[in-house]
Amino acid sequence: MNSLDWAVLIGYFGVMVAIGLWSHKRVDNVSDFFTAGGKMPWWLSGISHHMSGYSAVMFTGYAGIAYQYGVTSFVTWSLPIAIGIFIGAKLFAPRLNRLRSRLHVASPLEYLKNRYNIQTQQALAWSGLLLKIVDVGAKWAAIATLLSVFTGLSISQGILITGVVTGIYCTVGGLWADALTELGQFIIQLFAGLAMLFAVMSKLDGFSTLWTVWDKLPDGHADPTAGPYTVTFLLAFLFIKTFEYNGGMWNQAQRYMATDSAASATRSARLSAILWFVWPLVLFFPMWCAPLLVDAQKPDASDSYALMTEQLLPHGLLGLVVVGFFSHTMAMCSSDANAIAAVFTRDIAPTLSKAARGWGDRAGLIAARWTTVTFLALSMAIATQVNSPTFKDIITVVIKWVAGLMGPIAIPFMLGLLRPFRKSGPTAALVSWGMGLLAFWLVNYPIDWAVEGGVPLQYQVSVPLAVSLVLYVLIGFVKPEDTPERDAVLAQINAGDGDGDGGGTAAAATIPAQDGGGSPATQPRG
Repeated sequence: MNSLDWAVLIGYFGVMVAIGLWSHKRVDNVSDFFTAGGKMPWWLSGISHHMSGYSAVMFTGYAGIAYQYGVTSFVTWSLPIAIGIFIGAKLFAPRLNRLRSRLHVASPLEYLKNRYNIQTQQALAWSGLLLKIVDVGAKWAAIATLLSVFTGLSISQGILITGVVTGIYCTVGGLWADALTELGQFIIQLFAGLAMLFAVMSKLDGFSTLWTVWDKLPDGHADPTAGPYTVTFLLAFLFIKTFEYNGGMWNQAQRYMATDSAASATRSARLSAILWFVWPLVLFFPMWCAPLLVDAQKPDASDSYALMTEQLLPHGLLGLVVVGFFSHTMAMCSSDANAIAAVFTRDIAPTLSKAARGWGDRAGLIAARWTTVTFLALSMAIATQVNSPTFKDIITVVIKWVAGLMGPIAIPFMLGLLRPFRKSGPTAALVSWGMGLLAFWLVNYPIDWAVEGGVPLQYQVSVPLAVSLVLYVLIGFVKPEDTPERDAVLAQINAGDGDGDGGGTAAAATIPAQDGGGSPATQPRG
């Protein structure tokens, strides 16, 4: 990078901070901070949902997969995400929106204390919080790895720079700042991705590269599944991502909650699904061509995209592509930070502290912002250890840890929204959660160590979710725990839009608060 590239990068950081400061005046209370007050346009929510779904791991870990295995990187990653989000557009998106519009909650997990009980809410909140610290740590490490390739900065310096800039705008402006910066980041990534696509095509056979390159690539590069990314892995990944990207990891749920109605949430999800199907093809094509242009230096080829960028792009455009790397990572990390702050201040803190239950607008906002800063700091500290023996490497954290542990956390939260699972109560939720986590540990460690060659990746990530799902449904039949109060919660979430998204106040008022602190999920809090 030269001075022109640095100017582009510094200018980008400045614009992100400016958007955060501008968004500050739109945030008057915790509802504004966490759900944009339910005023976010569906198209902005959809773009934000898409952008908050992937990070610089796309340009490191998945670039390595694309370099080694070709088309399977799209078929077994972004394609199942697109399908999963499209499925959830009618199944989950409108119900998540009704959490805000009818139950008046600001955190995705806030409804759980009435759907199940306080203990279930806390179990999911704490385990999800700890998982997200590790997940976001992997994202910081990914972008810092790229930054080190281009600038020579150390991994720790890269983590510090990106973390501080992200912390400023998402702490000051809340979800509005996240969404607006994600819109800007999407526009930047559009130009950067197209620049890289055109650079690769001009280096090879021009526009005809789109169909002539396949005979020149390594054997199997056009196969839909390859290596450890088998058909079984694809099906397992589709199942996992249907839960994760429809709200199972919370930050995507906030995008649906932020729209003005359930119908808008559905439109938002459909837009995100379309983007997930189309845009990764533009990003992946240069990665598929990379074996013809560069020799990756790292064993996992995670440096291939960065090397190709340095070789093909002139200064200025190089800086724009680097900005594109940052845009994805900062979008995901800031959205996760906002989601975690919502869960901590709305779900965890009121249980731990009597004072937190009485927070007003000002105190709640201060707590939300300090929680955001704390989460970012912890995830940045974890990022410095991602390549340690415990975590192994970036792609291991993202694929195995996050995909494997997400299921037990997401199953009670997501299926708890649906009326067919009304008989599954606190026992089903807690047992499925606990046994799912145990299954993850068994499959990934003792059993993996005992089996020659290890447990295949598709089973490492899918068995925990399968265990949680089976137990959640089975226990609901064996020990039904549906009550009039829990049925009232489900009625509010599942009633059609013809009743009016905000018009369920009478029914909502019959839902009592659970013992153990905190205010009713149906009453505005600060």
